[in-house]
Amino acid sequence: MAAFTFFTNPMSRGQIGRWALHEAGADYEQVLIDWEDKPAALMAVNPLGKVPTIIHHAPGGDRAVSEAAAICAYLADVCPEAALAPTEAERADYYRWLFFAAGPLEQAATAHLYGFAPEDDRSRISLGFGTYHAAMGAIEQHLAANDFVCGSRFTMADVYVGSQVDWGLTFGTFPKNATFEAYAERCRQRPAYQAGKAIDNALIAEMQQHG
Repeated sequence: MAAFTFFTNPMSRGQIGRWALHEAGADYEQVLIDWEDKPAALMAVNPLGKVPTIIHHAPGGDRAVSEAAAICAYLADVCPEAALAPTEAERADYYRWLFFAAGPLEQAATAHLYGFAPEDDRSRISLGFGTYHAAMGAIEQHLAANDFVCGSRFTMADVYVGSQVDWGLTFGTFPKNATFEAYAERCRQRPAYQAGKAIDNALIAEMQQHG
Protein backbone atom coordinates (compact mmCIF):
# COMPACT_ATOMS: atom_id res chain seq x y z
CA MET A 1 0.00 0.00 0.00
CA ALA A 2 1.20 3.50 -0.81
CA ALA A 3 1.88 5.82 2.11
CA PHE A 4 -0.87 8.20 0.97
CA THR A 5 -4.24 7.90 -0.71
CA PHE A 6 -4.91 11.02 -2.75
CA PHE A 7 -8.48 11.93 -3.69
CA THR A 8 -8.46 14.38 -6.57
CA ASN A 9 -9.90 15.65 -9.79
CA PRO A 10 -7.44 17.27 -12.21
CA MET A 11 -9.81 20.17 -12.88
CA SER A 12 -9.73 21.37 -9.28
CA ARG A 13 -7.55 22.44 -6.38
CA GLY A 14 -6.42 18.84 -6.46
CA GLN A 15 -3.56 20.16 -8.58
CA ILE A 16 -2.20 21.85 -5.47
CA GLY A 17 -2.25 18.58 -3.58
CA ARG A 18 -0.46 16.73 -6.36
CA TRP A 19 2.26 19.36 -6.59
CA ALA A 20 2.73 19.16 -2.81
CA LEU A 21 2.95 15.36 -2.91
CA HIS A 22 5.61 15.53 -5.60
CA GLU A 23 7.58 18.20 -3.76
CA ALA A 24 7.48 16.02 -0.64
CA GLY A 25 8.60 12.96 -2.59
CA ALA A 26 5.58 11.12 -1.19
CA ASP A 27 4.48 7.68 -2.32
CA TYR A 28 0.81 8.03 -3.18
CA GLU A 29 -2.09 6.30 -4.88
CA GLN A 30 -4.57 8.57 -6.61
CA VAL A 31 -8.33 8.13 -6.56
CA LEU A 32 -9.98 10.19 -9.30
CA ILE A 33 -13.28 11.72 -8.25
CA ASP A 34 -16.40 11.98 -10.38
CA TRP A 35 -18.33 15.03 -9.14
CA GLU A 36 -21.64 13.19 -9.61
CA ASP A 37 -20.61 9.95 -7.93
CA LYS A 38 -18.21 10.55 -5.06
CA PRO A 39 -16.89 7.36 -3.46
CA ALA A 40 -17.88 6.36 0.04
CA ALA A 41 -14.22 6.29 1.09
CA LEU A 42 -13.94 10.03 0.41
CA MET A 43 -17.25 10.92 2.06
CA ALA A 44 -16.27 8.93 5.14
CA VAL A 45 -13.22 11.12 5.80
CA ASN A 46 -14.53 14.39 4.33
CA PRO A 47 -18.31 14.81 4.53
CA LEU A 48 -18.12 17.78 2.15
CA GLY A 49 -16.64 15.51 -0.51
CA LYS A 50 -14.01 18.10 -1.36
CA VAL A 51 -10.72 17.54 -3.12
CA PRO A 52 -7.90 17.45 -2.51
CA THR A 53 -8.17 15.15 0.46
CA ILE A 54 -5.40 12.80 1.51
CA ILE A 55 -5.26 9.84 3.85
CA HIS A 56 -1.86 9.24 5.39
CA HIS A 57 -1.48 5.56 6.17
CA ALA A 58 0.84 6.21 9.08
CA PRO A 59 2.27 3.51 11.39
CA GLY A 60 -0.04 4.70 14.18
CA GLY A 61 -3.16 4.62 12.01
CA ASP A 62 -4.79 6.46 9.16
CA ARG A 63 -4.87 10.26 9.27
CA ALA A 64 -7.11 12.25 6.95
CA VAL A 65 -6.26 15.80 5.91
CA SER A 66 -8.39 18.09 3.76
CA GLU A 67 -7.97 21.73 2.65
CA ALA A 68 -5.10 22.34 0.26
CA ALA A 69 -3.15 24.66 2.57
CA ALA A 70 -3.38 22.15 5.43
CA ILE A 71 -2.25 19.35 3.12
CA CYS A 72 0.79 21.39 2.13
CA ALA A 73 1.75 22.11 5.75
CA TYR A 74 1.12 18.53 6.82
CA LEU A 75 3.24 17.01 4.07
CA ALA A 76 6.11 19.35 4.90
CA ASP A 77 5.96 18.16 8.50
CA VAL A 78 5.68 14.41 7.89
CA CYS A 79 8.18 14.31 5.01
CA PRO A 80 11.12 16.11 6.64
CA GLU A 81 13.62 14.70 4.16
CA ALA A 82 12.21 17.09 1.55
CA ALA A 83 13.32 20.04 3.73
CA LEU A 84 10.26 22.12 2.85
CA ALA A 85 9.07 22.93 6.37
CA PRO A 86 10.13 26.30 7.76
CA THR A 87 13.21 26.87 9.86
CA GLU A 88 12.73 28.78 13.09
CA ALA A 89 13.64 32.02 11.34
CA GLU A 90 11.20 31.31 8.50
CA ARG A 91 8.15 30.38 10.55
CA ALA A 92 6.63 33.85 10.78
CA ASP A 93 6.58 34.43 7.01
CA TYR A 94 5.70 30.79 6.30
CA TYR A 95 2.56 30.70 8.43
CA ARG A 96 1.58 34.31 7.86
CA TRP A 97 1.48 34.12 4.07
CA LEU A 98 0.25 30.54 3.86
CA PHE A 99 -2.83 31.42 5.91
CA PHE A 100 -3.19 34.82 4.26
CA ALA A 101 -3.35 33.11 0.86
CA ALA A 102 -5.83 30.51 2.11
CA GLY A 103 -8.07 33.14 3.70
CA PRO A 104 -8.16 36.82 2.74
CA LEU A 105 -6.33 36.46 -0.57
CA GLU A 106 -8.55 33.69 -1.93
CA GLN A 107 -11.66 35.51 -0.66
CA ALA A 108 -10.55 38.70 -2.42
CA ALA A 109 -9.86 36.88 -5.68
CA THR A 110 -13.18 35.03 -5.57
CA ALA A 111 -15.13 38.20 -4.79
CA HIS A 112 -13.38 39.96 -7.67
CA LEU A 113 -14.18 37.07 -10.02
CA TYR A 114 -17.89 37.35 -9.26
CA GLY A 115 -17.95 41.13 -9.35
CA PHE A 116 -18.52 41.68 -5.64
CA ALA A 117 -16.86 44.60 -3.83
CA PRO A 118 -17.59 45.77 -0.27
CA GLU A 119 -19.33 49.12 -0.36
CA ASP A 120 -18.40 50.65 2.98
CA ASP A 121 -15.86 50.45 5.80
CA ARG A 122 -18.04 48.17 7.91
CA SER A 123 -18.35 45.66 5.07
CA ARG A 124 -14.63 45.74 4.39
CA ILE A 125 -13.84 45.03 8.03
CA SER A 126 -16.39 42.22 8.26
CA LEU A 127 -15.19 40.44 5.13
CA GLY A 128 -11.64 40.22 6.38
CA PHE A 129 -9.77 41.01 3.17
CA GLY A 130 -10.44 44.73 3.17
CA THR A 131 -10.48 45.39 -0.54
CA TYR A 132 -9.30 43.43 -3.55
CA HIS A 133 -6.53 45.94 -4.22
CA ALA A 134 -5.39 45.96 -0.59
CA ALA A 135 -5.14 42.17 -0.46
CA MET A 136 -3.33 41.92 -3.77
CA GLY A 137 -1.04 44.77 -2.82
CA ALA A 138 -0.02 43.10 0.44
CA ILE A 139 1.21 39.88 -1.18
CA GLU A 140 2.69 41.78 -4.14
CA GLN A 141 4.75 43.95 -1.81
CA HIS A 142 6.12 40.88 -0.03
CA LEU A 143 6.98 39.02 -3.24
CA ALA A 144 8.58 42.10 -4.75
CA ALA A 145 11.15 41.99 -1.94
CA ASN A 146 11.59 38.19 -1.79
CA ASP A 147 12.13 35.44 -4.35
CA PHE A 148 9.86 33.12 -2.35
CA VAL A 149 7.50 33.33 0.62
CA CYS A 150 10.31 32.82 3.13
CA GLY A 151 12.97 34.80 1.33
CA SER A 152 15.45 33.14 -0.98
CA ARG A 153 14.45 29.53 -0.17
CA PHE A 154 11.49 27.65 -1.63
CA THR A 155 9.28 26.08 1.05
CA MET A 156 5.97 24.26 1.02
CA ALA A 157 4.21 27.60 1.55
CA ASP A 158 5.19 28.40 -2.02
CA VAL A 159 3.22 25.43 -3.31
CA TYR A 160 0.04 27.02 -2.01
CA VAL A 161 0.86 30.68 -2.58
CA GLY A 162 2.43 29.84 -5.93
CA SER A 163 -0.69 27.95 -7.01
CA GLN A 164 -2.88 30.92 -6.09
CA VAL A 165 -0.69 33.30 -8.11
CA ASP A 166 -0.32 30.88 -11.02
CA TRP A 167 -4.06 30.28 -11.31
CA GLY A 168 -4.89 33.91 -10.63
CA LEU A 169 -2.76 35.03 -13.56
CA THR A 170 -4.19 32.30 -15.79
CA PHE A 171 -7.84 33.04 -15.01
CA GLY A 172 -7.58 36.79 -14.57
CA THR A 173 -8.30 37.03 -10.84
CA PHE A 174 -4.81 38.40 -10.11
CA PRO A 175 -3.44 41.53 -11.76
CA LYS A 176 -0.80 40.79 -14.38
CA ASN A 177 2.30 42.57 -13.20
CA ALA A 178 6.03 41.94 -13.20
CA THR A 179 6.16 40.80 -9.57
CA PHE A 180 3.46 38.13 -9.88
CA GLU A 181 4.67 36.99 -13.30
CA ALA A 182 8.25 36.57 -12.09
CA TYR A 183 7.22 34.71 -8.94
CA ALA A 184 4.90 32.40 -10.86
CA GLU A 185 7.67 31.62 -13.34
CA ARG A 186 10.08 30.72 -10.52
CA CYS A 187 7.48 28.30 -9.17
CA ARG A 188 6.80 26.84 -12.62
CA GLN A 189 10.48 25.93 -12.97
CA ARG A 190 10.22 23.47 -10.08
CA PRO A 191 10.58 19.88 -11.35
CA ALA A 192 7.79 18.77 -8.99
CA TYR A 193 5.45 21.44 -10.39
CA GLN A 194 6.18 20.28 -13.93
CA ALA A 195 5.75 16.60 -13.04
CA GLY A 196 2.42 17.17 -11.31
CA LYS A 197 1.16 19.47 -14.04
CA ALA A 198 2.04 16.92 -16.73
CA ILE A 199 -0.03 14.26 -14.97
CA ASP A 200 -3.03 16.54 -14.48
CA ASN A 201 -2.88 17.94 -18.02
CA ALA A 202 -2.83 14.41 -19.42
CA LEU A 203 -5.82 13.45 -17.26
CA ILE A 204 -7.72 16.57 -18.36
CA ALA A 205 -7.01 15.81 -22.02
CA GLU A 206 -8.26 12.24 -21.53
CA MET A 207 -11.42 13.44 -19.77
CA GLN A 208 -12.15 15.93 -22.55
CA GLN A 209 -11.58 13.29 -25.20
CA HIS A 210 -14.10 10.96 -23.58
CA GLY A 211 -16.45 13.67 -22.33
